[in-house]
Amino acid sequence: MADQEEDFSSLPFPDRFAHKNWKVRKQGYEDAAKAFEVTPDESDPIFRPFILDSGLWKGAVADSNVAAQQEGINALCAFLKFGGAQACTRSRNATISPIVEKGLSSTRAATKQSALEALLLYIELDKSDPIIEDLLPSLANKQPKIIAAALAALTAIFHAYGVKIVDPKPVLKGLPKAFGHADKNVRAEASNLAAELYRWLREAMKTLFWNELKPVQQQDLEKLFESIKQEPSPKQERLLRSQQAAIASSKPGEDEIPEGGEEQDTEEPAEVEAFDLAEPVDVLDKAPKDLYENLASSKWKDRKEALDAFYAVANVDRIKDGSFDEIIQCLAKCIAKDANIAVVTVAANCVDVLAKGLRKGFAKYRGRIIGPIMERLKEKKQAVADALGQALDSVFGSTSLTDCLEDILEFLKHKNPQVKLETLKFLIRCLKTTREAPSKPETKSIGDAATKLLTESSEVTRSGAAEALGTLMKIMGERAMGPSLEGLDDIRKAKIKEYFDTAQVKAKDKPKPVAPPPKAAPPPQKRIVKKGTAGVKKSAPRAPTPQEEPPTLQPRPTTGRSIPSKLGGPKTGLATPGTGLKMPKKLTGPGGAAAPSVASPRRNVTPPTVEDDTLPAPKLGRGLAGRPLARPTPTPSETPAPTAPPGMASAERAELEELRADKDRLQRTAEDLRSERSRLTSQIHELQHQNAQLIEDHTRDVLSIKAKETQLVRARSDAEAAEETVYKQQREIDRLKRELSRTMRANSPAPQDSRDHIYRDTNMNMNGNAHHPGVDRYNSSMSESKDVGYQRTRSFRSSPSEEKENSGGFEGAQKKKINTENTTAPPPMSREVSGVRTREGVAEVNATGEPVESWKRAAEVTSQLKARIEQMKASCFKDHWGLMSVD
Repeated sequence: MADQEEDFSSLPFPDRFAHKNWKVRKQGYEDAAKAFEVTPDESDPIFRPFILDSGLWKGAVADSNVAAQQEGINALCAFLKFGGAQACTRSRNATISPIVEKGLSSTRAATKQSALEALLLYIELDKSDPIIEDLLPSLANKQPKIIAAALAALTAIFHAYGVKIVDPKPVLKGLPKAFGHADKNVRAEASNLAAELYRWLREAMKTLFWNELKPVQQQDLEKLFESIKQEPSPKQERLLRSQQAAIASSKPGEDEIPEGGEEQDTEEPAEVEAFDLAEPVDVLDKAPKDLYENLASSKWKDRKEALDAFYAVANVDRIKDGSFDEIIQCLAKCIAKDANIAVVTVAANCVDVLAKGLRKGFAKYRGRIIGPIMERLKEKKQAVADALGQALDSVFGSTSLTDCLEDILEFLKHKNPQVKLETLKFLIRCLKTTREAPSKPETKSIGDAATKLLTESSEVTRSGAAEALGTLMKIMGERAMGPSLEGLDDIRKAKIKEYFDTAQVKAKDKPKPVAPPPKAAPPPQKRIVKKGTAGVKKSAPRAPTPQEEPPTLQPRPTTGRSIPSKLGGPKTGLATPGTGLKMPKKLTGPGGAAAPSVASPRRNVTPPTVEDDTLPAPKLGRGLAGRPLARPTPTPSETPAPTAPPGMASAERAELEELRADKDRLQRTAEDLRSERSRLTSQIHELQHQNAQLIEDHTRDVLSIKAKETQLVRARSDAEAAEETVYKQQREIDRLKRELSRTMRANSPAPQDSRDHIYRDTNMNMNGNAHHPGVDRYNSSMSESKDVGYQRTRSFRSSPSEEKENSGGFEGAQKKKINTENTTAPPPMSREVSGVRTREGVAEVNATGEPVESWKRAAEVTSQLKARIEQMKASCFKDHWGLMSVD
């Protein structure tokens, strides 16, 4: 047995890997793994036979013995780990499929783990695309355990490397088939893979496979995604060899650069969009053929229908790049000049989808479309403003802040307040979404433009300007924004500070890398040089300053002489005494700018006055900063005089304290006045704004009143015209009535028998007058002539039909009148016409005492009848003589 083992160990590794005995193969795998671990580098000769013959690893990974298989996969992992990129590229074509079919589906947990580690190493050494391509066919395997193992491996790969290293699109396309598998383990692993992808892609992943799932599956996944939404963004847990090399090469800044790199890697996957996963669509081929004809139509419905059709075609996640110049020109024309807001809204939506679908490919059309869109922001209807704002945001997403800033600053000066306000909102959105911080000139231009808008009369515009400044400050830092905020009152600064605290931006903060600590070191060196230039002789005694500083600090407590020296010259002002008195209390710490003024008089007190000019200068130059060297020069001339009155120290000190208190009080008062002034100024601006608003409201009310008065005047004039028309119509009706009555009187016929209307006076016969025959003949002739004349006159006037038509109503009226007259006064008529017998009847009635009418009524009726008889006689006489003349 020992001889056989020695013989096996002496065999080369290729022979041992292909040996029939599984124990020999197992031992060979173990020895090969140990040999790989002790190699100095990737070019060691031990790797050569395995690189040249990749079939060795295929047999090792798919070994029929599970124990040998486990060691074979471990040997492969060691080979990949120490063999480098060449070991990966030469062996992966032969090992991926056996690893999935035999290793990942093994019953041993250690074998599964080693197989998964081998897959991760293959991706780490090169790239993930070949590994995913070899894994995806396993999803169609007949054995459910292999499909589930492949899905679990994909989940682990995405968990380790993320979607930026591993392309998720091919995997997402195969997920619906896995969700429809009959095996529950396959469906469970598909759900785990979908959850892992959702951690990286969020809602963007749904565009590729969501519609192919059943509603029940969609609901289950939604419940699974709800818990993931609360989790933080995932991070790449395993780096590629290329990433590791990049980090190793940046060792000088490994404390800062890797962190920044990791932050970038962790932030970017959370912002993966559907555009990154979708396939480009050729919109130009699918666009309607009559698009340009309909856009040039004079009917707004045709233009809107054409834009709706193009929007339906272009509303895709990703658009294939092409020549969209003509379409962009038509859309810009519709937005700028179309009078129908529905057409403008749909055109803005088309620009939105084009910019989102083309992304960077849309940047070349920015100059043609952004101007018309911003000019049309004057529309006050919110739906139109929202559509235009969304189009602007999409255009900005395809470009950068630098490209759009010139147009934004130009429209911030627009005379239309609505355009100015919407442009300001667009600038704020750009600052919040940009990933590149603006340069210093751009920062200055934005700050100046926003500062001018702080004085606008509209409160919304002022708030927008403050928000723009606060957002810009969040990007650039408070120090960089200091010059732009100079001259602003405290209220406005506080407003800007509020927006600064709440702003959320995505751009990097430039001041951090711009102001490193090494660059701050040179200024002190320059100052030291200036000190040397101020006094060349003072540079030599700088070394003993640490030793000379303690003696200078010891005499400082004896300030009784130095204080009156300062107070002796109050003409110099309050600043010098203040600094001279504070220094004795702060001797323990390093002196500030006031220290030179304190040290100079003390050195003047102890030595002679001649040495005062020589000693203070070198001591000041040794231990203090160089800037105060120029200040003590006037003090020596003032210090010798105040040394005389030492007894005034306490009084002067009390007076000085009072003056300091007065100064502090005055400063507080000044600050209060400034704040009050700023508050009053803001109130003035508010009142001016309110006044302008009231003036506008008053003007609107006056115009409405005038309009109402105009309407009343018009209504009155219309009423007068109507009354005049009614009056004219009434007059016309009266005239027509008169004409009708005149016509009826003209066409009315004479009575048919005039004898019925002749009053026969029988009283004459009754009174005894003789009845003459001539009179009877005369009466008979008169009646005949009347009848003849009446008949001729009637025949001459009209025909019988016309007579009936024209005089029918009149005859009826006359007959009714006669009947009423007969009925109303029959007794007198009967008395007058009936003759003697009637009179006798009357006499008899009177004799019997029956009631009769009064004599007044009889007299009136008699007079009326007599007048009528006379008229009739005259008319009959005229007719008679007329007939005789005709004969």
